[in-house]
Amino acid sequence: MSSTIFGREDLKKIKGIGDKLADKILKELGGEEELTRLVENREVDRLTRIDGISQRKAIEIISNLLGNPLPHFLKGEWARRSYEDIIDKILSYANTQYSRNRILLLYPRKDPKWIKKHVQMVMDSKKMIKRLPMKKIRKLLKNMKAPEEPKPKFNPTRAILTEDEAEYERLIKMGLNKHHPILINPNPIELKEYELIVYVYSEGLFEIEGAHNIIMVPAGAEKHQIAPETVLDYFKENNKLLKNLLVLRRLLGWDTVLDEIMSILEELERSETTQDIDKIVNTIKSEADKKLEKHIKKINLKGEEILKLLDEGTTNKIDKIFEKVMKEAKEKLKKETKIDFNPYIRSYPLKIDEKELKRAEEIKFSKEIIKTFDKKVEAAEKLSKLKPQLEKEIKEILEFDYKLALGCFAAKYKLEKPQITNKIELKGALHLNLIPKEDKEDIQRINYQLNNQENISLLTGANSGGKTTLLETIAQTIILAQMGLPVPAKKAQIKIFDEIHLHSKEKTLDAGEFESFLRRFTSTIISKKQKLILLDEIEAITELEAAVKILSTFIELIKDSESYAIIVTHMAREITKEVNVRIDGIEAKGLDENYNLIVNRTPKMNYLAKSTPELILKMLHQKSKGKTKKIYAKILQKFKK
Repeated sequence: MSSTIFGREDLKKIKGIGDKLADKILKELGGEEELTRLVENREVDRLTRIDGISQRKAIEIISNLLGNPLPHFLKGEWARRSYEDIIDKILSYANTQYSRNRILLLYPRKDPKWIKKHVQMVMDSKKMIKRLPMKKIRKLLKNMKAPEEPKPKFNPTRAILTEDEAEYERLIKMGLNKHHPILINPNPIELKEYELIVYVYSEGLFEIEGAHNIIMVPAGAEKHQIAPETVLDYFKENNKLLKNLLVLRRLLGWDTVLDEIMSILEELERSETTQDIDKIVNTIKSEADKKLEKHIKKINLKGEEILKLLDEGTTNKIDKIFEKVMKEAKEKLKKETKIDFNPYIRSYPLKIDEKELKRAEEIKFSKEIIKTFDKKVEAAEKLSKLKPQLEKEIKEILEFDYKLALGCFAAKYKLEKPQITNKIELKGALHLNLIPKEDKEDIQRINYQLNNQENISLLTGANSGGKTTLLETIAQTIILAQMGLPVPAKKAQIKIFDEIHLHSKEKTLDAGEFESFLRRFTSTIISKKQKLILLDEIEAITELEAAVKILSTFIELIKDSESYAIIVTHMAREITKEVNVRIDGIEAKGLDENYNLIVNRTPKMNYLAKSTPELILKMLHQKSKGKTKKIYAKILQKFKK
């Protein structure tokens, strides 16, 4: 864990968080250390479990506590758009909300150790996806999420009983009053209202003799020993999630405790089936009636026995048959129900004593509830021990989806591991938006470099030749690398920067825009931070002569710093009269058969390239018709003079 511990005052600095919400967050999480651990692990989902914290707010809280480096690192709207475009591309590969949250919190960093470690993780993920059944895995992952912590379900048919004030307070503090009524020294008659009473006894002073529906639990018992549903409901609520998780971990070949968990849950479900005493009583009665009929039909009565039957309604032979059959029925009933009772009234067919049956049903019901409770406590005991490992396995899968998203992104865009050095050197680099088209279209990869000796260059050349695209490619490469991601180049050496400035020409030329640029850029230049400065035709903000003087001064200052800069300009010749600086050129060689520019996209070092307006005019002339074509032809005539 970091040496920095986040606490109440840190939370209160975030907009929208006051004393009450800050205290609530710390209480729900369990203190400052847990808050710090949550922030460092980017556990957005854990924060959102707190009432009043939305996903957006959770991301904002973690982002702020981490110091949110984005505004400090990305300078200029163009730079921010480049970062957001990268994030949007990665998000398309996320399957879970956890993964999306982690991606939204993926910022550029300056720690080389973290960058190298994270890049290697992404490269391992990129390699891993080649051997996985991705369709099946992604389908299963879409159903994965952080497990739900079920809200307490109040059950008024069951009560918790205690005779001790201290124990009563402990039970309340545990939140068990949200599950069942908690009674302290009630009137014994009141206990008859409940199907089951869990007596949390200290000295056992409360009179409970003759009660069939009371379970004794010693004071100080754990929460799940008093109310096992506090554990079981978690597993029942997340049952579908757990089944998907089991399939997914088996598919990945990962060890899991889920087989054991599912076995416990299935056994518990089987044990909850109850016997129908009424049905058992009537089934045995039918069997007894048949036996009576069979035996009575075989009786041969003598004259005196017939007279007795007429006088008393029975004989010794009939009495013995009833005695035997009813005894057998009672024994069978006891064997099947485990209750000693006799609901049969002698007659033919046998009659049923409804009061006796009801008494037996009450006993049976109490026994089954107690038996089920014991089974639940036993299951809760086992499951509570397995829960930490289960949550670890869920976290592993969610983290796997984060890694998988980054691996899929790296594979799709053919990203490679950069080397952290003290220079920028790209070989076979390509803008992210062009990579998916590379196999279908004739797209050129580019090479480019800057180092401490030549830390600034003027980029010149053909309009539509790729100068702006080169700036964006370099910006993407640095942003990706410092986010701990591989980069869009066959090989790349990357310098770590404190800031990246990406500015394009302004749309307006008024004095306000000019002043704003000067203020902003002057503060940038005098800063001691190591910066990557990428400027695209900034001369458009003022008159050409003034722009040359301003840019040449900035170049002199940048040359003497540890910052790097690339300036796209059409004024390279004029600028080099004021300051010695490297010029690189992207030049069009001509037009192809379809009148498209033929351009070598890799700049030539120390080469002033022409902007080739004549070639563009020729292209427009060939592709236009009518009056428009005549205008282009007239302009071309002037180029020939």
